[in-house]
Amino acid sequence: MSDPSAHSELEKRSTGTTVSTPLKFSALRLALAFVIAGVSDVVGAFTSLAPPIGWAVDAVTAALLFVTLGWQWLLLPGLVLEAIPGVGVLPFWLLVVGAIAVLGTPRPKIGQH
Repeated sequence: MSDPSAHSELEKRSTGTTVSTPLKFSALRLALAFVIAGVSDVVGAFTSLAPPIGWAVDAVTAALLFVTLGWQWLLLPGLVLEAIPGVGVLPFWLLVVGAIAVLGTPRPKIGQH
């Protein structure tokens, strides 16, 4: 069995500036975010031959996901990856929303020593 004080000792020694905490979203918000991401990934796969259209779809997707989930830092790398021509055929939006739902998002520790 592990010693509970060992975990707090590790936290005291940690010098990280961010902590990842799962966020609590309603089932409706998560379902809506997954639908938005899924539709965007399907449409993005067909627009991979016309990058400007794909970029517009990705910008609208990012905006809708920001409205649905609030400000999530993990959405920004998804937007960058989707903007790379040829990479948009992979379901990055679904992966990003899944990561936010399961892992949460990195939040800076402010005022904690």
